[in-house]
Amino acid sequence: MRKTDGLFKLLGLCLLAGILVAGVLFPVVGAAGVASNRASETVDSMSAELANVPPPLVTTITDSAGNQIATLYDQYRIPTAGDQINEAMKWALVSTEDRRFYEHHGVDWKGTLRAALSNSAGGDTQGASTLTQQYVKNYLINVIYRDDEVGQQKAQEQSIARKLKEARIAIQLENQMSKDQILTSYLNVVEFSRKIYGVGAAAQAYFNTTADKLSVTQAALLAGMVNNPPFYDPWSHPDRATERRNLVLDRMVDNLKLSKADAERMKTEPLGVVPGGPSKPAANCVGAGPENGFFCQYVEDYLLSHGMDKDDLYTGGYTIRTTMDQRANHEAKMSAQTQVSKTQKNVANVLSLVRPGKNRHEVVALAANRDYGTDASAGQTTYALPSGVYNTGGAGSSYKIFTSAAAIQNRVMGIYDTIEVPNFYVSNVFTGGARGRCPLVAQGTYAYCLGNATDYEGGTRTMTLQQALQTSPNTAFVILEERTGMAPIVDMASKLGLRETMTRNIGGGEVKPESKNQGENKTQTAYFGPTDKSPGQGSFTLGVSATSNLEMANVAATILSGGVWCPPTPIAQVQDRDGKPIPINEQPCEQVMDEAAANSLAQGMSKDDLPGGTAAAAAGQVGWNRPMIGKTGTTQSNGSAAFVGGTPQLAGAAMVFRPEGGSGGLCDGGPGNVYTCSEGNMFGGKTPARTWFGAVSKILGPNDPILPLPPSDPRYERTGR
Repeated sequence: MRKTDGLFKLLGLCLLAGILVAGVLFPVVGAAGVASNRASETVDSMSAELANVPPPLVTTITDSAGNQIATLYDQYRIPTAGDQINEAMKWALVSTEDRRFYEHHGVDWKGTLRAALSNSAGGDTQGASTLTQQYVKNYLINVIYRDDEVGQQKAQEQSIARKLKEARIAIQLENQMSKDQILTSYLNVVEFSRKIYGVGAAAQAYFNTTADKLSVTQAALLAGMVNNPPFYDPWSHPDRATERRNLVLDRMVDNLKLSKADAERMKTEPLGVVPGGPSKPAANCVGAGPENGFFCQYVEDYLLSHGMDKDDLYTGGYTIRTTMDQRANHEAKMSAQTQVSKTQKNVANVLSLVRPGKNRHEVVALAANRDYGTDASAGQTTYALPSGVYNTGGAGSSYKIFTSAAAIQNRVMGIYDTIEVPNFYVSNVFTGGARGRCPLVAQGTYAYCLGNATDYEGGTRTMTLQQALQTSPNTAFVILEERTGMAPIVDMASKLGLRETMTRNIGGGEVKPESKNQGENKTQTAYFGPTDKSPGQGSFTLGVSATSNLEMANVAATILSGGVWCPPTPIAQVQDRDGKPIPINEQPCEQVMDEAAANSLAQGMSKDDLPGGTAAAAAGQVGWNRPMIGKTGTTQSNGSAAFVGGTPQLAGAAMVFRPEGGSGGLCDGGPGNVYTCSEGNMFGGKTPARTWFGAVSKILGPNDPILPLPPSDPRYERTGR
């Protein structure tokens, strides 16, 4: 630095001192007074922000028992009180950054002039900011302007105006806060590198300890870093970090806080940071691990869709207690993974479990065969497989639930009324289907042709609706669609639980998990239901559309709750950083189906696990002996399949599908041997049913009572039609 440059800087600093004294101590008038008043208003505003804008904190997510499963944050910070910080840390910082901290009142005029004289004389460049001023600067950069690049630049610009504001705020703070409060606040807001902020987080991340247990050498390392955290990062630049730490030890000697002999001995010690990088939790749901990550992701998605801002979620310091039963989630994961290998390419096997109730439908478990994580080579994924809506995952004939529910609710058919079951059926009401097998029809008329998975000997049979739900013939339910009408069926699907499913992907292009585009926001009613140009598509009852597995689980919960739909919530309670409960604006529960009709539907679905039912084999393998509802489903080409089931205590759905899409089906060679193939043999009674029964048979143990299903109502058993 040239001597003349130093003299100009000295003059500038003297001018700053004069302006500051004038602005703080003396009233002003005229135009200068207006300018000073505006400056005062700016300073007052910034001082208020320092008092009212809290620093970002870590949000904690727990299971239903309060055990931590994940943390979400933008800045890793552990709030630490003054009496929780080792005195060595405080003196290391004061000795290095502001020796006269306990003598000045926010601005160190002696230090300012000393630094200016040293710089003007060509000596080492010295700073002049007090810890109080540094606290102001750090708070502006790390808290108030953390997402504002322009604001951060202004908070760091080398100008007299910035120094003036900073100094005036520092003086105000010194009048409002004790020295220990300022020092503690500084140590809670300052950055230490790698998204680590505050001494509490730094002690944990650098040394696996707490701030009150920091040694002198550890404190010296941290105190030295605040000057330039990336430059002195001990993992990236250990030599620089060591040199800086030793300088801090020397300054502690100069400040009479450490003996010369102790300092020299401490300089020979290694840095002692944890090997390989800082010890801190993951900043998102990856930290929940391969088993709990899907539930964590649903919690985040749920809160964001219910009005919480993502920045607030990641900085608010909330404690979110979820409804996840960790034992149930583990059993769900193990069952899904037993049926389909976690590394099997393009095969996802998912299981969602919901607790029925007339006041809440709490999500208990969300699991997949795949691990939650970012290592795609190991089969990991961060896509919401158990809860999302993907065009590659249809629920098949489990949609016959909605056709049956609408028919029962509207008294088109009772559960013991009979319906015709031909081996092949031509509908003159709907369009689509096996066109090659359809007879020629006149232009402008409709024809939808389909058959059953298995032909019955002798041709057309008749069976009750309960038997049809147990054995799942396609033709019977298309005939029932004709009698009921498509509009009430599609409406019932939404009411019973397919809320997101009905407004996502339907009618849009193919949507795969790896795609961020979730398709056009078209309703299923417009796609499958009647319009001015179409009576609707008969294939709706065969479940060919994209479906959320979690919503299918909630459908079962709605039926078992007497027809009361509630949102599938993962939230038990949200508390703010002060422990105060935060309300979540969830949709209220709705009576979407007459209770007697819902109970009758439950009885209609009560035979699938019994001999002759499509899920009987899977139920028999685990010795199932509880009353339950159940319905299997398989899509065209056996490319995906599902099982929806439930007891009065627990409802759920399992689905297997090709998450990356592609033509062909799925082949089931038994547990652990499921793979993609050109000609599939997958059915809902195989992998999905085995997954559901494998988990629920263990979750509901011998201490859980065997509860009956609610009785049916005579009004919905037979209609007399």
